[in-house]
Formats: sequence, structure tokens, C-alpha cells
Amino acid sequence: MLINCSAYRDGHKLAEIPVEDISEYILLPDTFVWVALKDAAPAELAVMQEEFGLHELAVEDAMRGHQRPKIEEYGDTLFVVVKTVEPQGDELVVGEVDVFVGPHFALTSRQNAEHGFTDVRARAEREPALLRQGPAFVLYALMDAVVDRYFPLVEALEAELEAIEERIFIRGSQRKNIERLYALKRKALVLRHAVVPLMETVGKLHGGRVPAVCTGTDAYFRDVHDHLYRLNGTLDAIRETIGTAIQVNLSMVAIEEGEVNKKLAAWAAIFAVFTAFAGVWGMNFEHMPELHWRYGYAVALLVMALVAGFMHRRFKRAGWL
Repeated sequence: MLINCSAYRDGHKLAEIPVEDISEYILLPDTFVWVALKDAAPAELAVMQEEFGLHELAVEDAMRGHQRPKIEEYGDTLFVVVKTVEPQGDELVVGEVDVFVGPHFALTSRQNAEHGFTDVRARAEREPALLRQGPAFVLYALMDAVVDRYFPLVEALEAELEAIEERIFIRGSQRKNIERLYALKRKALVLRHAVVPLMETVGKLHGGRVPAVCTGTDAYFRDVHDHLYRLNGTLDAIRETIGTAIQVNLSMVAIEEGEVNKKLAAWAAIFAVFTAFAGVWGMNFEHMPELHWRYGYAVALLVMALVAGFMHRRFKRAGWL
């Protein structure tokens, strides 16, 4: 679905143009065309391939989707894949933005992403001095917007992790804590799969050999790379903290189970006293001491009670009961 198709010259918007006129506008001096698609059909991408002269392998990747964040050069054209991550209930939904950038055009095609980039276009149009740098600035603005949307998600993960940590030592909450920690770990992994490959990708756009279409915009992509580096460091810290929290929770579960086992063992030992005495006095030998004694039964019960009471006191003092 076509969202927008506009032509720009010298940092200012010329007009909204029909798709069939794209090939004419990109031939004009100091002019480039910016097209935005959403959930593009193969027929739409085929039209764009014809208008912009896109490489068939790049178009094939865009049609197939589910690509890893990457950057590929096809002559003087770049094909960039960026992952979007959006919250949906308790889950994170991963989408994709495919960006084709050439000397005179910028084409974006987003899939499975509800949050569009109209705000990015509006921001770029308000800054003609920057938009004058052409399609490379459009690529930067899009990547910067995607990366900026990662930050609230990471902050939400940190807040949720802090809430779980506060409940770690509350008795009886360990199982639920572990379930929440594993869910949090999955979310952190989803974000990391979007951040780390993109960080490697953006690294190719500043320093060393920079693609010709991005010449002069190194500083902007360096800024995006710095943001990704910060995000990656925070995600690594979150993953380490989650691992530590899981170990602490498992230790707390083991401690609670140990307490229960000690109580069970103590009571088993106390009742073993009754079993032992009853087993000895219950033997049916003909000649047994106190067998026919009038007070034998009461004394036997008293002895068992005294021994059991003594053991209970010792276990109590030892912290087993």
C-alpha cells in the first residue's frame, strides 16, 4: 500500500507525485523522490523496481521479508534492513523496514509495523538544511527514529526487572518470579536480535570506506551507532542481572525446600521415638520386664512423651522446628 510519494529539491518539497512520474523526477538536477510503502504487494515492489532500477536480489529480499538487519550495496544503491520492535500486550512484536537508497531516491517498505514514519517525514521537511543532503539524510532519519523507539522498551524492561527484584525475598513468590524473569529474558533477547546486527550494519556507514551515497553524512550515522552501542550495553546488563536474579530465586527455592525437609526430618525423628519404644515393648516374649507391672503402660507412655519432648526442644533450639 502506497503511503506517500513526494519529490524534493534543495531540501524543500516540490509536490506529491504519481508513481508513474517517478522516473522523470529522479532525472531532474538536485531532486530526489521519497516513497513510503506499507505491507507492499509484490506488484507494487515490481513497479518500484522498474521506476528506480532496483536490483532484483534486493527486491526479492524485500518481498520475502524476515531478513536479518543488514546493509548491501548494489552499484550506487544501498539496500538496508532494519527491525522494528513494538509492544503488544505482554509481548514484543517484531516488524521490518526495508530501505532502498540511491543518489536520487529513497524508498521505504515496512512490514508488520503499525507505527509509521510520518513524523520522520514531517521532521525532515522542517529542516531543509539537513534534507538538502538528500536520500542519505532520509536513511539516517529513519534509522534514528527506529533506534529511538528502542529506548522506551529497554527502560520498560529495566523497570520490570527492578519490580521483580523487590519481590525476590518475599516467601512464596519465587515460582512466579522465575516465570516473569524468563518472560523478561525473552523480551531482552528479541531486542538484542534487533540491536546487535543493526549496530554492525550502521558501523559500515561511518569510518573507513563509506558508500558513495552516504558521503558527507558520517557524523549522523556515528550518532546512531553510539545510541545502539548504549542500548547493547544496557541489554547486556539486563541479561546479566536477569541471570543473577534467576540464580537467587532458585537458591531461595532450594532454601525453602531445605527448611521443609528439616521440619519433616525433625518430626520423623520425634515419631520414631514412639515407634521404637512401642516396637520394643510390643514384642510378645513370655518373659519380659514390666510386662505384668500395674503401672507399666503409663510409665511407657510417660517415657515416650519425655523423650519426644526433649527431642522437640533440641530441634526447636537448632532451628529445625
